[in-house]
Amino acid sequence: MSATVECPTCGAPVEWGPQSPNRPFCSERCKLIDLGAWASEAHAIPGDTLEDSPFSGDLPPREH
Repeated sequence: MSATVECPTCGAPVEWGPQSPNRPFCSERCKLIDLGAWASEAHAIPGDTLEDSPFSGDLPPREH
């Protein structure tokens, strides 16, 4: 018995297994919609805006 997850794009149920080659997406279309959102920066992973600036090389190193 395989687990079922929700497609991140449309919410349709997707069986997690080899029978669903686009998992976690329900289809190639939903997969491409998500890829387009990342490419257009609609999705982004938050970061430190100061360190992400083009001049971040001018900053002193961070102390961890």
